[in-house]
Amino acid sequence: MLTTNDFIPTTYSHTIESGNFQWSAPSNIALVKYWGKKDNQIPANPSVSFTLNNCKTITKLAFAKKENQDTFSFDLLFEGKPKEDFKPKIQKFLERIEVYLPFLKHYHFTIDTQNTFPHSSGIASSASGMAALAMNLMSLEKVLNPAMTEEYFYQKASFLARLGSGSACRSVKGKVVVWGNQANIQGSSDLFGVEFPNKIHDNFKNHQDTILLVDKGEKQVSSTVGHDLMHNHPYAERRFEQAHENLDKLIAVFESGDLNEFIKVVESEALTLHAMMMTSMPYFILMKPNTLQIINAIWKFRNETNIPVCFTLDAGANVHVLYPENVSETVLQFIKDELVGFCQNGQYLCDEIGIGAVLN
Repeated sequence: MLTTNDFIPTTYSHTIESGNFQWSAPSNIALVKYWGKKDNQIPANPSVSFTLNNCKTITKLAFAKKENQDTFSFDLLFEGKPKEDFKPKIQKFLERIEVYLPFLKHYHFTIDTQNTFPHSSGIASSASGMAALAMNLMSLEKVLNPAMTEEYFYQKASFLARLGSGSACRSVKGKVVVWGNQANIQGSSDLFGVEFPNKIHDNFKNHQDTILLVDKGEKQVSSTVGHDLMHNHPYAERRFEQAHENLDKLIAVFESGDLNEFIKVVESEALTLHAMMMTSMPYFILMKPNTLQIINAIWKFRNETNIPVCFTLDAGANVHVLYPENVSETVLQFIKDELVGFCQNGQYLCDEIGIGAVLN
């Protein structure tokens, strides 16, 4: 099993003066939720996610050798314009990963990044953003160490992305990605995300995710603060056990294609995540009245039609509507007829399962 020391390079066989890479990395939506973490971005429980396809960050990294190698040096552009308020997060990320990428102070970087989804649309861009940046930095390390294997390349990219944003490690490679040690999943690790190794039933191929933008405002409680509130939470230990149990259930579900059991696990996980927020101290609620209206409408529609559509939630008010591709037409009509009215400015995004980061 790999340890953090396995990601610390000894020497590099090659050099490069300047160049650039461009990677896109998608967002992802957790089915079994990660909520609560230990030191160094280690998850308190394992999680599993669908990788998205359309909601992604595209990041171009240009680099040039510099004289002064005492400090980090970078410019940050968001959609072509300087973005000063993003810089502290990038600075902190570089400080965290320097031991694993000792060349970072040797170059001046220009990071030019953009999202395919509206900025501040309430979709977490830290996962896609940090994954895209990690892929670019690994491409540079691959030039310095051409002997690196593809498997190690992706493992280390996921490992680095995790140090920027925990869930970013699930945006690197694979359609269904597991992060966190789980006894029944071969190769699973707290250090990086791994592609779900078992067979996945055709019912989940090209699964759709329509994201209903209920509230595009900034959350009143950040995810970082929320994770910290799991320390000394009265229900934390039972919650962590439940996540393991639900992940085991999904192993069987992915193999059998049992959509009813899938719905039970996924919706329960979404509500449990928000229950943890409501029962922490201090407590908080990220759902909005329209979130509940949508959930109730989905339950009513499913009961009346027997169409296997369900919801999940991130740490926010927006609703991810999940359904198999073969019922897309009916579900999209339902969304337009009954759910769009609950979205801010009628906005929603259509997405589906993707494969992870791509070199552009």
